Amino acid sequence: MNSIDHHLSLFPPLIQVGHAEQFTQSGKTLLSAQSPLNQSYAVFPSARKDAPSIKASDVEEQPIFFASSETSPSSERRLFIGDTSIIFAALQNLTNTAQSRGQQWLHSQETHNVIRKLTLDYVNFTRECWIHTSSQGSSQFSGDHYRSLYTCLALFAVLYVPEYGYEDAPVGDDLMEWLNVHFIEPSTEEGDHLSGLDRPWEDETFWPYLVRVTLRGLSKAATFFLATLSTHPSDNLRRLAQRLSPLVQSQPHLQSFEAERDFAYASHRWKDKVKALRIELDSVSESDRHDGIENWWDRLSDIVGILEGRNEVIRRVCEDLGADWREISVSWGVFADARLRRQDLPEVASQVLDDMPQDPTNLEDMVHAALFSGDPAKALSHAAQLDPWLAAHMADLMQSLSLIEKDANEDSGLSVRDFYVLGYAQYLHVDPALWRITVAYMFSCGETGVRSADEALMHVPLKLRSVGSITHSQGEQNGADNLKSGDLAGVVKDINATCYEYQREEVRRTICRIAAQTFVQEKEYGLALSYSSSAEDWPGLGRVVDRVLQEYINAGPAQFIRYVAGIAPSLQALRMQSGAQGIFVHRLMFAVRYAEFHQRLGNQDLQDAAWDLVSMLQDGLSPKSWWAVLLCDSQQLLQHDATLLFPYAGACVLLQHLEEVIARTDQGSGDEHLRILVAKLGSGGTTEALHALQGVRLSLAKYFARCTMIGTGGKQTLERKFIAAV
Repeated sequence: MNSIDHHLSLFPPLIQVGHAEQFTQSGKTLLSAQSPLNQSYAVFPSARKDAPSIKASDVEEQPIFFASSETSPSSERRLFIGDTSIIFAALQNLTNTAQSRGQQWLHSQETHNVIRKLTLDYVNFTRECWIHTSSQGSSQFSGDHYRSLYTCLALFAVLYVPEYGYEDAPVGDDLMEWLNVHFIEPSTEEGDHLSGLDRPWEDETFWPYLVRVTLRGLSKAATFFLATLSTHPSDNLRRLAQRLSPLVQSQPHLQSFEAERDFAYASHRWKDKVKALRIELDSVSESDRHDGIENWWDRLSDIVGILEGRNEVIRRVCEDLGADWREISVSWGVFADARLRRQDLPEVASQVLDDMPQDPTNLEDMVHAALFSGDPAKALSHAAQLDPWLAAHMADLMQSLSLIEKDANEDSGLSVRDFYVLGYAQYLHVDPALWRITVAYMFSCGETGVRSADEALMHVPLKLRSVGSITHSQGEQNGADNLKSGDLAGVVKDINATCYEYQREEVRRTICRIAAQTFVQEKEYGLALSYSSSAEDWPGLGRVVDRVLQEYINAGPAQFIRYVAGIAPSLQALRMQSGAQGIFVHRLMFAVRYAEFHQRLGNQDLQDAAWDLVSMLQDGLSPKSWWAVLLCDSQQLLQHDATLLFPYAGACVLLQHLEEVIARTDQGSGDEHLRILVAKLGSGGTTEALHALQGVRLSLAKYFARCTMIGTGGKQTLERKFIAAV
């Protein structure tokens, strides 16, 4: 949310446009609660304190809206987050390996080289993102933002992740290279302008340019423009420039030597030559130090003073050129103390910053100052304000390098590293599509992170689509399409895989239960049953079966048969599953058998339908609450004129269950035995249900009469299984 925004938009709206007054008159107000972990809020309606008290019976459930003041990452930001998360995962693998191989291995050359390589990978990714965003018309984060990340990580790599064995080596040349790459001065345009002039020293920018390229160690540019002075009217300047040029070009650099001792010796001899030039420069008379345009002697003296490493000259020149504390500190390590080491840099930076402090409004400047000052903790604090991504990944690297404390804070229970990584994970949590990356960061943060990851996994939206981009009708249709892609597929399948990866079995089961409920809402009963089984949620499985049976009441046999076809394949697997609770599997078996009964009934396979009906009652497969429904189903079979479909024993089973239902109802247990039939019949209640059962009794009486007239059940039933059952 931008700083100019003072509101959060809720979707769908909690209060419709034009209904604010009506909402106020209802005695309600809006309350909100901020998450302690990020900038998200829970917004909900509540009764005003001055409103009349509401009876408990009048209280209705109120919706809770979740909103965030954080802006979800854009596509280019997501790409950056995803690419760098791979580097983060590689570092986690390294630290996990160190736990098994010991801390000594973590500080070995092999490990250091890997950490350095991963650090440089971060540097390169931020550089690429800076170049990409700079070329785009508009981005969520500007190119300058990624440039700041680039400079901070590159400086961190120079100061804290040098090549193995160079930790105690002089750092000046490395810092000068960093400065020249990230803060280019002087500009190429200035050099092009001066190089096109016949007498460049007459231009007012000539001497500042020459001093600046010398200060930056740009020897080629310096020697080129010193050579242009060969046509200057002053003999002394021509001679001194000719002497100065090879000195600038021959300044020793550490990378040119095999050993630091050789570098130190060469630097000492070079400084002697600079001193000799100083003596020669000082011998120039006052009258010949000005060429009518500029006091060339003062300018040349500044250049020689820089090469001599005079601190006061370097500071004054930097101030005159508009340079900042960085340039003074780096120049110190190149000219004033060529053997300046990393552990000594904070003292130098402290002296410089006392006279020329960093810009407190510039977070990039603050991070640089903290890194120069050897204060990683302060660098992380400023980095978190600049970008939580930067703080998280720098903290991760710092802990691997033992630059920050690994022990948890007593108040928060988090280490420094975990604090910043978890903060970044909460930033990612704003975007539901990034849940995989979010939990990966969370799981790396100890027990607190694990608990956060568990909650994040259990709240991953199963419908990851833009609600604003589709209509309601499209949403209803696309909902099932998005979810149905196999027994374990889509988002839920990925969540399950993540739970397996991090060994979060209880969370996985909870998610499967949530998924099952979602699939039930979408009437994807086969998937709901599968996830209930995966969660070993047997009561939940029973509720799924109950919903399928309810479809028979609501939609009739045809729709019921289609829904059962989706859950029937699970029956065999559940019967083989040792942990499955029989009562719920039994209920599933009934639903499958009952659907088969109606399918046979619809196909006019009446003989088998009659056998199914009796066996469901006789074998105890049918719940008591469904007995009355099955008895009513038998009526059309009892009234079939062409043939007697039930054997005498089968008809007796029907009569026995009918008498029990009626007797239990008379004893006050009507709700247990008649509620399904009452629901099926509609608004007639118990009276209509009993009337329907009386119709079944009459049909049975007529059936028994027919059996007496032609023999028990007729010849067509003598060979059926009922004989064995009797």
